[in-house]
Amino acid sequence: MDEEKEVSAQSEEEKQELLEERMESELNEALNHKDEAAVRRLVEDSHPIDLAIAMEEASDSNIVYLTSLLDDAQNAEIIEQADEDLQVRIMKLFDLNKILRIFQHMSKDDIVDILGDMPANRRKELVKLMKTSDQTVIRDLLGYGESTAGGIMTTEYISMRSTLTVSQALEKVKEIAPKTEEINILYITNDRKQLVGTVSLRELLVAKNYDTLNDIMEDNVISVEPEADQEDVARLVSKYDLHAIPVVNKRKGIIGIITVDDIIDVIEEENTEDMLKLGGVSKEEDVDSTVFESVRMRLPWLLVNLITAFLASATVSLFEDTISQVVALAAAMPIVAGMGGNAGTQTLAVVVRGIALGDIRLHGNEKRIFKGIAVGFINGLVNGIIAGFVISQMSGNTALGLIILVAMTCNLMIAAFVGFLVPVVLKAFNFDPAIASSIFITTATDVCGFFIFLGLSKMFLPYLLQ
Repeated sequence: MDEEKEVSAQSEEEKQELLEERMESELNEALNHKDEAAVRRLVEDSHPIDLAIAMEEASDSNIVYLTSLLDDAQNAEIIEQADEDLQVRIMKLFDLNKILRIFQHMSKDDIVDILGDMPANRRKELVKLMKTSDQTVIRDLLGYGESTAGGIMTTEYISMRSTLTVSQALEKVKEIAPKTEEINILYITNDRKQLVGTVSLRELLVAKNYDTLNDIMEDNVISVEPEADQEDVARLVSKYDLHAIPVVNKRKGIIGIITVDDIIDVIEEENTEDMLKLGGVSKEEDVDSTVFESVRMRLPWLLVNLITAFLASATVSLFEDTISQVVALAAAMPIVAGMGGNAGTQTLAVVVRGIALGDIRLHGNEKRIFKGIAVGFINGLVNGIIAGFVISQMSGNTALGLIILVAMTCNLMIAAFVGFLVPVVLKAFNFDPAIASSIFITTATDVCGFFIFLGLSKMFLPYLLQ
């Protein structure tokens, strides 16, 4: 059953890739031939995000031609779905007045994201041309950090006083809904404009007309402050299964909301960032980065790795005389160190994910650590028996096989311990556990693996020389 699902998922993914390739080919052909009818047909039959993907490989002149055929609302839909690089390209091709017209069809949080990628001078010029009320909102949103709740929230929501009746609330919803991003949840405030509850649109529709919002609202509101980290916000939305989460100031007044589509973007961004950091790669790099950009972002971590490699090399140099007497040690010792590194990386991946999900905290991890060490012992024993048997048969030396068995078991136990401890300690000191954990773990398993294996070899050298 699982295999059938996997095949189905693969076929759907392949089908989507083929559709994207065909869309890109047809769009570029229509644009190159300036075939207005074909372009309009493709726009009408396609989703904005598919158009945005297809436009990524288009020339600037073709992008100008395509956008000239669309109205401001259509351009806004495509720009909202485009990735950052394409958004920057498109904004460079438009004059300020056209950008302002397009912005009128976009939500404030999307506008802020685009402004944040613009050069400072052009951003200031655009903000100055906006209406005074919009300037205030935009400047407030730009003032929040990019990865905070304030940085990803939208100010387009429906807020109502708790004293309104259901019939009055429905009239206001009809009036406000066309200009608001989120209408499924109504945010209820008291006389002091503090957030006191929420009412879903469904609850509003089934309630009696004479009921007040105070009568039907849910008063147990989950909210965040604008300075909250976006990863913590995503965790709350996932935990309580929310469609949107309100952002409140110190006085509990609502200043915005974060919708579930933005939360999905945060989860994808954070997962991608953690994955890249585990590999020592910057989140800014992608497959289309230039050679210089890739070198600049990768080289620092490679240099750190080089320094730690010298530690492992220094450990090996302590046993040069032992290695010179038993050459087979040189072939066997990378097995112990390599397996330790692999085991440590497995533990690291599980722990970093646990920290990200909030399952692992800074204290009370003793049982988890002992469990990890037990897993390391069993895995080390199984792999050590197999490696020891193969090495003893290849070298004709049973003692070497037994040393491999003991060294690998010990090193995989160390890998499990260090793989759990390092990310937790980094988190305790407010460092991202995904950034440098792999370097520390690889160094620990290499140094300990070499030291244990070569140390045992030196202790039992007479048996190895028989």
